[in-house]
Amino acid sequence: MAAYKNPTPTVDCIVELPGDRIVLIKRKAEPVGWALPGGFVDEGEALHEACVREVREETGLVVDLSEQFFTYSDPARDPRKHTISTVFIGWAEGTPKGSDDAADAKAFTLDALPLSELVFDHATIVSDYLAWKRTGKRRKI
Repeated sequence: MAAYKNPTPTVDCIVELPGDRIVLIKRKAEPVGWALPGGFVDEGEALHEACVREVREETGLVVDLSEQFFTYSDPARDPRKHTISTVFIGWAEGTPKGSDDAADAKAFTLDALPLSELVFDHATIVSDYLAWKRTGKRRKI
């Protein structure tokens, strides 16, 4: 029987907070840096459920997902292995606190995001989100 090496499904969330801010986490594990909250989808778990769970585990926030933003699938997006991330946009209130595999969690205003310190392809995701916020246009494939 042939062994297949398939990409692993993941989710990431752009968590919007009052004051035109979004939440980033500081990762404990490699690759270390700032990232959107997110992670691997568990077997038997729907994508949106995984997203809500990951946000809660990493930030302590209860997120209300408003929409699915885009799916990112560049084989090089995660240096550990090929992953496919479905990115959601959600809304929350409160102060994020890093927990689980997040050393820290912080809300950043859109003009103070540490884009050069983002890991994975999260600088691309955040840039696409900012362009969408300005123009209402989605990323072209």
